[in-house]
Amino acid sequence: MKTVRLGLVAALLSGIVPCFPATAQDPADAKAAATEAKMTDVERFQLLHGIMPIAIPGLPPIPPGLKSTAGFVRGIPRLGIPDIYESDASLGVVNPFQSRKGDISTALPSSLLLAATFSPDLAFASGALAGNEARSKGFNVLLAGGVNLARDPRNGRNFEYAGEDPLLAGTIAGASISGVQSEHVVSTVKHFALNDQETLRQSIDARIEEKTFRESDLLAFEIAIDRGHPGAVMCAYNQVNGAYACGSDFLLNKVLKADWKYPGWVMSDWGAVHDVSYFAKGLDQQSGAQLDKETYFDKPLQDEVAAGRVPKARVSDAVRRILRSLYAVGADAPLRERPIDFAAHANAVRKIADAGIVLLKNEGGILPLAANAKSIAVIGGHADVGVISGGGSSQVTPAGQVLLLPLGGRGIMSNWSKILYMPSSPLKALQAALPRTNIEFDSGYVPEEAAAFAAHSDLAIVFATQWQSEGVDGSLTLPEGQDALIDAVATANPNTIVVLETGNPVKMPWLGKVKGVLEAWYPGQGGGEAIADVLTGAVNPGGRLPISFPTDEKDLPRRTIPGLGLPEKTALPIDYDEGANVGYKWYAAKGVKPLFAFGEGLSYTRFAHSGLKISGGSDPSVTLTVKNIGERSGFDVPQAYLVSINGKPVRRLIGFSRVELAPGQSRTVTMKVDRRLLADWTDKGWAIAGGQYDIATGQSALDLDEVMSVKLAAQMVSR
Repeated sequence: MKTVRLGLVAALLSGIVPCFPATAQDPADAKAAATEAKMTDVERFQLLHGIMPIAIPGLPPIPPGLKSTAGFVRGIPRLGIPDIYESDASLGVVNPFQSRKGDISTALPSSLLLAATFSPDLAFASGALAGNEARSKGFNVLLAGGVNLARDPRNGRNFEYAGEDPLLAGTIAGASISGVQSEHVVSTVKHFALNDQETLRQSIDARIEEKTFRESDLLAFEIAIDRGHPGAVMCAYNQVNGAYACGSDFLLNKVLKADWKYPGWVMSDWGAVHDVSYFAKGLDQQSGAQLDKETYFDKPLQDEVAAGRVPKARVSDAVRRILRSLYAVGADAPLRERPIDFAAHANAVRKIADAGIVLLKNEGGILPLAANAKSIAVIGGHADVGVISGGGSSQVTPAGQVLLLPLGGRGIMSNWSKILYMPSSPLKALQAALPRTNIEFDSGYVPEEAAAFAAHSDLAIVFATQWQSEGVDGSLTLPEGQDALIDAVATANPNTIVVLETGNPVKMPWLGKVKGVLEAWYPGQGGGEAIADVLTGAVNPGGRLPISFPTDEKDLPRRTIPGLGLPEKTALPIDYDEGANVGYKWYAAKGVKPLFAFGEGLSYTRFAHSGLKISGGSDPSVTLTVKNIGERSGFDVPQAYLVSINGKPVRRLIGFSRVELAPGQSRTVTMKVDRRLLADWTDKGWAIAGGQYDIATGQSALDLDEVMSVKLAAQMVSR
């Protein structure tokens, strides 16, 4: 699997895999124009709206014979245009509500874990795996590519996204999108834009200045589109500066299509269209139309065209955008189901999980676990059964017997209010890895009993879980009294390690009492084995935090989640006064130290950096030498940050690399710097002010080494 996927990476870089260069001579554009010219008006409008082919009480019946999935658009066989079958896909191919009986897929680790690898190669492999399974199941569009920044660490969908930094998020999402499309499946990038909380997601008005918007959330999307060339952009539910995202002329026509010259199509999120006028404002396709009040892009749009209020050329433009995306990645090829190598895919996702687990504390070298430990108490988190996963439309059905815990709930999202545990038991994996150690389990249901159990063991490992889901925002506090459980166990046994399976950062009031902390995120279907790999030292932890862990809510831009507790669809403005200072940039600007910093993560070995060199000009880069000065092979993730411009402090990640080194081995690493990261947005575009730019490298946004300066001439930056 690794060889195949890395081969795909090489093919992409060499130009063999179809991409999306926005040029007038692109063959996909020419083919789309030729096909569209042969279409009737009925056929054109047919491509501009789709349905969600899932039977839902109270909604119109689904035409017979359709595959149950997120989205469907009828094709045009006489012109070789296939049916468009769309699947939810953030963490693998989704079987919504188990509507396709017996259909399983490989469950990928969460996107936050993928971002924690800091590895575009692994992101590409992850996307290629999902694309392969989608194509094999008869889907040609994946609703993948989540890139919304983690403005709030409590956002219920952060686990589907790639962290708080635009360079990291855009790079990881872009590589994943490229992987999906290498398998002749169109990928989206979503949710465009500022869909940064789930509370009142369909009615909030996210307000932000254009300058800081361009330098933060929009930059993440811009980088993802530049690197991944997604065939479609999915717009968001929320409003942005007074206009719904799917009807925002500024977002869709000005930024996306004019400024970025994006050649693909814009599809709505499901139930996000409120008016036919969205078509003129840049929306090309109405998705899941039965969830809206009307299929606006059918007869109402035809009436607008007939009355001359919408030019026919705009209809042709939308149709051509859809067609050229299908042609550009080969997604127009006939859909035929084929066998899937689930065993190879399972091995691949376990390796991704291995790479993204983050070691946050290792006092006294308590990890890796000694093979000669006589007894280990494993407590809590249903570790005897499996590992937790996030909920919502990204929920994947894996092979094997899952544990499903209904939570109840309100509204349409109540159907997804079920905690699913992947059948990958950390307890069993540890017992298999350490056969000479007595490893027993306690549920942790009664903290006093768990503490007594731990007191008679050489070492205790507490598994703590935090469920997050689309449609609901979370908390920084572990649920169901788990903090008290950890505290009780750590009081009884000073050799306590905590393994966190969370969708977001959490507070750690017990941090000073435990010796080890491992952030395993939602590690996917092989997560139990991956956790055991890292705990036992079979794998040296190489994950780094893609999101800051705050000490307390008071350190956030908003202490409480705006709108929490208000009735659904309550109109509410949210002013993002922090602007581009998202995550670690906010802490740096305010002089606040987080609990754990962006980019932070420990290893079982040690690394040294030397020989820092910085080049400016039209192709800036940062070069340094990384050496493994420890006794184990391991991964380092050197990071480069812009720390000041002409004496004014800033904090921006401008480069990173993931390096594997044997003991004593060294390697010179060059990180090319996107000039937009050195620039500020002005009314004329990206502008680099002339003067002195100070750059530092290090192990995190807080742990920086020497600073080196470079002189840059004043210049405008083109895409």
